[in-house]
Amino acid sequence: MNFTIIALQEAAGSLMSMLPFLAIIAVFYFFMIRPQMSRQKKEKAFQAEIKKGTKVVTSSGIHGKIAEINSSDNTVTVETGAGKIRFERSAISMELSKKQSNPVKK
Repeated sequence: MNFTIIALQEAAGSLMSMLPFLAIIAVFYFFMIRPQMSRQKKEKAFQAEIKKGTKVVTSSGIHGKIAEINSSDNTVTVETGAGKIRFERSAISMELSKKQSNPVKK
């Protein structure tokens, strides 16, 4: 009888010592991993629905307008002030909205 009580107390004690580690893992998942996965999912959806004429920013910071989409090799041609540049579709990071392109007047 005493042996089973002692064994249950030791099992509960070891579970309680693991509880902080489990809490840390849960915090990392809900505050870091899950939001990153949803951001990646949104970015992939955006890259899949890019259209000709859309103003975009590449991952390297180049601003331009989509001039051509080549679906066979998964590339896009971006027209910039310096000319036309060919990029992989995955290099397009975001769309320039009208709010971002208009300067704020003070």
